[in-house]
Amino acid sequence: MTLNFPNLSRSYDERRNLVRFWGYDRALEVPFFVEVSALCKLLPQTQNLEAGYLDAFDAAREQILEAARKVYAQTSRDAYLLAATDF
Repeated sequence: MTLNFPNLSRSYDERRNLVRFWGYDRALEVPFFVEVSALCKLLPQTQNLEAGYLDAFDAAREQILEAARKVYAQTSRDAYLLAATDF
């Protein structure tokens, strides 16, 4: 298992209150979601706006990707949700 994150894109899903991003295991695209509450835990000064959540994601990207790798290694799913407890 080799999980990489070459795609820097991320987007805010207002309906689900999550930021989505993608990893790749060889040719397989792996969707990830991080809860806004997790972003606020990582960066308490996060503004409660789409731009604030995306800025928080960018600022904590390495921590988020590390948590994503850990969760991905533990189980096989169609998509992975990162919550505040994963950090």
